[in-house]
Amino acid sequence: MAILGSSIRRDLCLILVLAIIICGLVVEYRFPEALPAPPTDSFASFSNSFLRGPDGYHTNGASKPPPLNPTRPAPVLQEIVVSRPPLTKTDLIKHAPGFTILEYVYLLNGTLYIVDTTSPTAFPERRMMISSGAKIQTPNPEKEPTDKNMQIITMEKAREIFGDSASRIEGTSFICYDHAELFTHYYHFSAEILFTLWRIYSSLDPNISPDGQTSLPAPSRFIAPHIPADHWRDYAKMNQYILHAAFPSMGLQFESIWRDRVETTRPFVFDRVVLEDRVASSRGWDDKDQWEKMHVFAEQIDGGATGASWWEPVRRNVVAFSGGDVVRKASEGAKSNIVITYVTRQGWGRRMLREEDHERLVLALKQLEKTHGWEVNIVRMETMSRDTQIALVARTTILMGVHGNGLTSLIWMTPGETSTVMEFFAQEAFAYDFMYAAKMLGIKHYGFWNDVTWSWTEANFPRKPNYPKHRGQPEGFQGNDIRIDADAVVKLCIERLSPLPVTTTPTGQK
Repeated sequence: MAILGSSIRRDLCLILVLAIIICGLVVEYRFPEALPAPPTDSFASFSNSFLRGPDGYHTNGASKPPPLNPTRPAPVLQEIVVSRPPLTKTDLIKHAPGFTILEYVYLLNGTLYIVDTTSPTAFPERRMMISSGAKIQTPNPEKEPTDKNMQIITMEKAREIFGDSASRIEGTSFICYDHAELFTHYYHFSAEILFTLWRIYSSLDPNISPDGQTSLPAPSRFIAPHIPADHWRDYAKMNQYILHAAFPSMGLQFESIWRDRVETTRPFVFDRVVLEDRVASSRGWDDKDQWEKMHVFAEQIDGGATGASWWEPVRRNVVAFSGGDVVRKASEGAKSNIVITYVTRQGWGRRMLREEDHERLVLALKQLEKTHGWEVNIVRMETMSRDTQIALVARTTILMGVHGNGLTSLIWMTPGETSTVMEFFAQEAFAYDFMYAAKMLGIKHYGFWNDVTWSWTEANFPRKPNYPKHRGQPEGFQGNDIRIDADAVVKLCIERLSPLPVTTTPTGQK
């Protein structure tokens, strides 16, 4: 009996202890009176928002992710209410051919709706904002937008179509309405689509600081209605790297997700849309030979009034993500922070220098390294990791090479008075691609035809007598016998750098 009594007393004690613990948990568990406010997602310190902290984490004000709090329950699903704001008119914020910023844009059954209460309309012609989403080389009538793509309607019509409200899609949405044909290419995606989308968006903050500080909220999502989810990555895997480095929290919504939303047959309203359409931008050109350079109209938004540091928030995020320095610094043991990088295509199979010209250029650049103390790199981008490519170009003062994908990384160069791109072409050939991007960043661009040098970044851009007047691809453009005069290249390097002392203070360095 004594043993039994002891056992019973022990069991009663355990039950009592468990009861106390359970009561404590019940007391601690309290449903919140209201859902916590969502993060503002502001890029008030954009360039610092996602830099690596001391523990190697990408941070947003903390050195590592906050610890989980097991004592505070998450809000129950029933407390989340879908926001269905009442219908309101669409606001036109900014526009240039192919680029439009709109607020309160409606979506139903795959059609974008603009609710217009002005008469006459304050909105641009529809075809200047959007196309049908067809391939670029499609015959023109098939590229024209229809009511399936976009409609501009009255408030009365909106109420008839949508009812009194629509489900809200919060934040800023980048919408790329392009066909998929050019998407899987590092240059076309990063240095055209993403580059120009940000250029338009950055016009909302003309006071972006040289160190990348901006008041703009991060774009919430990137939407590409005509791009399959498995058809946006390039062979070098740069597209996905750049997008996740620049905007870590950005959601990606491709063709299938767009279709999922369409199939709900319910209306949605976007807070803000930055809409890009390559074909629509081409309609701004008088000279149709130049239609493809969408940069021109992106640059001319607000008359080009956006500050010189417009790209710095993105550039600094990507460079920091790569582990590189966001301002130029001399490498360890170097006498100078001047870096010359020659991106060679030798062995690539097309668009290569004549072999003896390549060898002379390498020798001449190495001689520069000896005589001036400047760092010289001869690189094949395809053999380098993505981190290494971007970190090197961020340190580079002069970037040179035959026209090709390797020059795309000029968009990660640190801007400055001596920042230069030298692009080698076959005789009488020319392409605008890298010249436009360089100009928008304040980087001096030079084209070479062997020993003939010319620059198109003067104030009277984009035309000057005796310069090429169209994208020229004569015989030999893709060839492997492109000539370059090494002495002419070295001469220009010295001209661009000689005013500087051997060791200089990097642009933006404090």
